[in-house]
Amino acid sequence: MSSVSRSTDANSPRFRVRPPANWMNDPNGPFRWGDRYHLFYQHNPDAPVHTNVHWGHASSPDLAHWDDHGIALRPTPDGPDEAGCWSGCVVDDGGVPTAVYSGIDHDHQGLSAICLAVTEDDGLQKWKQLPVPVVAGPPPGLDVTMFRDPFVFRFTGRRWALMGAGHADGTPSVLVYDCEDLYDWRFAGVLLDGRDPAAARAFGKRAIGWECPQLWATPGGDWVLAVALWDGDPLSTAYVTGRLVEQADGGPRFAAGTGGGPLDLGRDFYAPSVLQDTEPGRALLWGWSWESRPPEEVDRAGWSGVLTAPRVMDTHEDGTLRVVPAPELELLRAAVPFTAAPGPHRPLPLAYDLLVTARSAATVSLLRATSGAELTVRLDPASGTVTLDRTAWPRSRPDGTAPLVLPTPPGETLTVRILVDGSLLELFAGDRATATERVYRRDDDIAELTVTGMDVEVTGWELVPPNPA
Repeated sequence: MSSVSRSTDANSPRFRVRPPANWMNDPNGPFRWGDRYHLFYQHNPDAPVHTNVHWGHASSPDLAHWDDHGIALRPTPDGPDEAGCWSGCVVDDGGVPTAVYSGIDHDHQGLSAICLAVTEDDGLQKWKQLPVPVVAGPPPGLDVTMFRDPFVFRFTGRRWALMGAGHADGTPSVLVYDCEDLYDWRFAGVLLDGRDPAAARAFGKRAIGWECPQLWATPGGDWVLAVALWDGDPLSTAYVTGRLVEQADGGPRFAAGTGGGPLDLGRDFYAPSVLQDTEPGRALLWGWSWESRPPEEVDRAGWSGVLTAPRVMDTHEDGTLRVVPAPELELLRAAVPFTAAPGPHRPLPLAYDLLVTARSAATVSLLRATSGAELTVRLDPASGTVTLDRTAWPRSRPDGTAPLVLPTPPGETLTVRILVDGSLLELFAGDRATATERVYRRDDDIAELTVTGMDVEVTGWELVPPNPA
């Protein structure tokens, strides 16, 4: 296997969180401690394949510029996490940052234990993994066949935890535990399951397990539950808005409302992870963007996977999500922007931030193949649609190449934000819909901006400087 430096690989994201080389998947434990944001992630330090899962660690003062700190958690020989440190979160337990995560042994069969690790320094770079799990496996009597990904939150002045689950009859669910004492957990019931009609509408009926459950409160008082949909393999992600209802004889239950649906409309987004950032009063969310190119190309590049840019999550009055890029991302913009008018081509850098505002139908082209085919984003304010067409850039994943359509309310003006970092493309249609896609630039592709339309404004910024190679 050969490894290509991210500074020379046109498809390598240089500004988003990922390790210098090899495999990464789920974001874990976003956490604010002192004057820095910390973000962990599943990571195989030895090869760009999904095995031997550790926790990697990065931190940032501003959500834009990240430093990688190498390994935080590693499998413990003969321990409850001997076969991998899977997804989880980080919490402040009486002034001690504590990782709460799924550990698996060699005989796990989809059932994890809930493990703890405590930090031994203020930089969160040294961790002590506890040898005995706080929960050895799923609760009895529920025929649980999938059990993983703890997420800790506060409600009614008490600490609770969610676990993603699936059951033998094919019903997915989110379980809830009382963990006010982080070292003494009590099963407190089912928060929500796939038999709930509102959940079925929001999440669909194909998934047999809900992974990576995430729950956060919005400034308006809504609660949002997001999950990763699993049917034996990762499918996609979804959310539902509603209320948390306190139960007299157990833990909270989720009363799903009318808002819900895909968390991201793209084909390359999974495993959401949220930080309830209390200082500015907002929820920040990251996802994992997997590779959609052939394994031999991944092996040749020597890396696999990247985390998305952080997104600020809120809800509209109708319960649907309001999603925008974190404003700190503007710190990456070059001091001098570039503009584009309908007509001439303009070269595009490897990483950029593009803002497009259209008052009538318009199209921006971002990449051109030697065949003449183009990667385009079409804005149609009258119909309230944003269409991403990348059919000329084939993918290895079996999910089709049809154009993606992002719906927004029809109106006089439509604004789109496009974040591109190497092969990672994140498209924000107003504040209503997002799509995460991987587009791999071929050697003979031409990256240039072309604009067509009668009433459209385009402003862009190259991203500078990148994270260290």
